[in-house]
Amino acid sequence: MKNHSIALIPGDGIGTAVTDAAWAVLQAAARKDGTFTLTGKTFPWSCAFYKETGAMMPSDGIETLRGFDAILLGAVGWPAEVPDAVSLHGLLLPIRKAFVQYANIRPHRLLPGVEGPLKKEGFDILCIRENTEGEYSGAGGRVHVGTPDEVAVETSIFTRTGVERILRFGFEQARSRRKKLASITKSNAQKYSMVFWDEMTAKIAAEYPDVEVTNYHIDAMAARMVMAPESLDVVVASNLFGDILTDLGAAIQGGLGFAASANINPDRSAPSMFEPVHGSAPDIAHLGIANPIAAIWSGAMMLDHLGEKQAAADIISAIEAATAKGIGTLPGKDKTDTITAAVLAVLA
Repeated sequence: MKNHSIALIPGDGIGTAVTDAAWAVLQAAARKDGTFTLTGKTFPWSCAFYKETGAMMPSDGIETLRGFDAILLGAVGWPAEVPDAVSLHGLLLPIRKAFVQYANIRPHRLLPGVEGPLKKEGFDILCIRENTEGEYSGAGGRVHVGTPDEVAVETSIFTRTGVERILRFGFEQARSRRKKLASITKSNAQKYSMVFWDEMTAKIAAEYPDVEVTNYHIDAMAARMVMAPESLDVVVASNLFGDILTDLGAAIQGGLGFAASANINPDRSAPSMFEPVHGSAPDIAHLGIANPIAAIWSGAMMLDHLGEKQAAADIISAIEAATAKGIGTLPGKDKTDTITAAVLAVLA
């Protein structure tokens, strides 16, 4: 029987509760399938770990994670005690970059029983965000700090390799879905990096004549996601633009409690990481009302990536059955344990 080794990083705040929920569902799905098992090891890397040790993870953290088949992460951040820039650059970004998880995948659609703010149904958008360079490369610095002449410079890095591989990944996803791809830039204002992105889109599009390609500026795409989300299929964007659009996508699908994501290493030379989009939510972390659906959905994406497609489909069906009954559809209405139990009941 196959066994998949999973590194669990619950992180901070509600991350612990939703990771526990997702892991319980994943184990139930594995038992139901009967052809594989999951072995998990939990790592306490978090803002609390930073306060104790001065680091978000140990110096050998990356090498420790390298031996696992996948990583399931809850949420990281506790801004009242550790600045977000410290927690992000100390854990998430190093993992994404070290393991070349250059494709961030976020699905956006309404689950049964969920009413989004648009009062629309029928959209199914897959956002593909470049995940290792672009505007979040970390290139830059500050000089003359604290003086009237202080200067801060942040430089975006767009490499031919990085842009080409994320676009090609997006085209492959579009080819397997409804064969429509939207490429997002701001090339009317950013005449170097974004014009380069447009040029690469045109070049690669020639290799995919079966995929309909449309170029949008980021502001126009934000409007389209609100006005006509049903017109979109696969959306591919840079690190910053993809980050913004996927939070908008989470909003139109009913909120961050439903927003799953995958940080994928497509050539499988290193583990991929799966996480709900939401943060640690310090304001509700002690109330037991965090919606675990985003984490459970992320777990299903993990199983799909590991080749356990039937088990992944079983989890999605169980989520849909629970929300169709009105469980987990409204923020704060149901306890974390109640939502988890409803999903487990369907699996059982």
